[in-house]
Amino acid sequence: MIAYRLSTLELRGIIERAFLPLRCTCTVAPDYSMTVQISDLHSDRVDLIVTGISLDRLNTSRDISELVAELRYDLANNGKSLGPVHAKAG
Repeated sequence: MIAYRLSTLELRGIIERAFLPLRCTCTVAPDYSMTVQISDLHSDRVDLIVTGISLDRLNTSRDISELVAELRYDLANNGKSLGPVHAKAG
């Protein structure tokens, strides 16, 4: 179940707004896995792409906050990932 019965649209909005002023785009696959792409607003350069994020892991607001923190960490480290579901593009 997604956090507090949030719709995927609401969840996407929360995550996408967390990265303003960068452009963050979240897409959800039919298997309820999410892809997050973060890019520069002006150049459209993709700085980070993360695939295979299971929505099952996002059960609470804390889970969402931890995901955002992990993505920010990866973004700050030039997309160099510590986990298996992260990938750098650009």
